[in-house]
Amino acid sequence: MAVLEILTIPDERLKRVSQPVEVFDDELRAFIDDLEETRLDGPAAVGIAAPQVGREQRILIMDVSNTRKPVPNHGYLVLINPEITHWDGYEMGREGCLSVPDYTGNVIRATHIKVKAQDPHGQPLEYEMEGYEARALQHEMDHLDGMLFIDRVVSRRTDLFRRKVYQKGGKG
Repeated sequence: MAVLEILTIPDERLKRVSQPVEVFDDELRAFIDDLEETRLDGPAAVGIAAPQVGREQRILIMDVSNTRKPVPNHGYLVLINPEITHWDGYEMGREGCLSVPDYTGNVIRATHIKVKAQDPHGQPLEYEMEGYEARALQHEMDHLDGMLFIDRVVSRRTDLFRRKVYQKGGKG
């Protein structure tokens, strides 16, 4: 396994729309292992998406097992070709990102979602999520569509904040 380089703004590759995964093989699973090692090497990130390391495929990893809200949640997930099939409600919340290390921002997200995806072997998955878990998934899915949370802040003047410290072990 290897720690991959995380792309940060203003790298234009972060703006590209990712392509669906069509081949579910050992190379894909080895990349997923590297992606997870990269997530764990950084400052306590809840999730990471393939475009953040320069791979333009619809792959993301998310782990909300250590969060206090909501409980229960689905914990550690590897989602390939995720698609939100239903969303409901909305709420403003603060977000940060490995690809935007110097800022956090307030973003409006759906509070309840249904998602379908595939696992690393191509098998179908379906989940219902709410609250923080739903927010985290929407954040990671934005990466697959070439968007960052800073593209969604209502006002860069009032809803974007300079991060004081970005430490390992902190909330990312």
